[in-house]
Amino acid sequence: MAGKKRKALTYTLPEEFHVFGFSRDLLAWYDSQKRDLPWRINRDPYRVWVSEIMLQQTRVETVKPYYQNFMAKFPTVAALAEAPEEEVLKAWEGLGYYSRARNLQAAAREVQERYGGVIPDTPEEIATLKGIGPYTAGAILSIAYEKPEPAVDGNVMRVFSRLLYLTDDIAKPATRVKVEHLVRQVIPHGRAGDFNQALMELGALVCLPRTPQCLTCPVFDYCLARKEGVQEELPVKGKAKPPRVVRLQVAVVMRGEAVLINKRPEQGLLAGMWEFPMVETDADTRSLKQEALLQGLRQRFGMDVEVTEPLMELTHTFSHLQWHMEVWRCDWIEGDDLPPNARFATADELAGLAFPVAHQKILETIKSDR
Repeated sequence: MAGKKRKALTYTLPEEFHVFGFSRDLLAWYDSQKRDLPWRINRDPYRVWVSEIMLQQTRVETVKPYYQNFMAKFPTVAALAEAPEEEVLKAWEGLGYYSRARNLQAAAREVQERYGGVIPDTPEEIATLKGIGPYTAGAILSIAYEKPEPAVDGNVMRVFSRLLYLTDDIAKPATRVKVEHLVRQVIPHGRAGDFNQALMELGALVCLPRTPQCLTCPVFDYCLARKEGVQEELPVKGKAKPPRVVRLQVAVVMRGEAVLINKRPEQGLLAGMWEFPMVETDADTRSLKQEALLQGLRQRFGMDVEVTEPLMELTHTFSHLQWHMEVWRCDWIEGDDLPPNARFATADELAGLAFPVAHQKILETIKSDR
């Protein structure tokens, strides 16, 4: 009804759950077993921020070398804010989800302009920065500033689902809100950052998705799902829609020692990345696929080419799309009036540009053939 206030959500911990003992035992385990990770050498808010953005949807071991390289290139908020976007994307190349890098740089510029280069330490201010959601805000505020804010990622959702025997679907936003409320009630005073990292560490090393290592778990005695023998049935997660298949013909057009590339639009999937020209088609024969590719090159780039041979096939899966790519080697015949987003590039020039992972594989094949 209009004008009626929405009732505040409240979630309480089960009476049988011993908060103090759980926090004490978890932190004792973390203090003795935590991994030596490059972003843990200090609690600099910028270092924490960059690591948390990189770790989204990416494994720790994959992130390590990227993080060290990125921090060497852009050691401060100011350095990142002032860097050319192409350099930032190149340093991010291979990590995927490139909007993270763009948002990180955009937010660094906001911090530089609005806060004098100092990352804000309140939930209200930090939440206004581009690319910072509830999890990242909680991680920065707790780890860098010791604010008692929850940082609930997939690991924490899984741990708390088992720990408190929660049967809520973790794919639903409401469940995340519920877990944030519950975690907030468990965070110990003065060690918010260590506690949040300990929960994540527990999920990454012990409370694994399919085979939880219950016998080595430091908080074994507090787990309500384990007491009922249902730890492997949790968490409950609704099935996501399968990614939509997109069939693409890809042209590697050679003109002497240079190859044709084009830059993707500044908005949308893989925005601003360089790639080899691609044409979407459902054609099912070799001749029809090649004809679709030739027509696409004429329409988009105003050029004629000869398709000489198949180069490779590969599949690349995004969260919502799956690219099935057939790559063809082509020779340029004619057409010099390229659109602004396209160019012929030499090997040296290609080395300085940022390409999506699938197109990096094509680049590697071209290099090896040469």
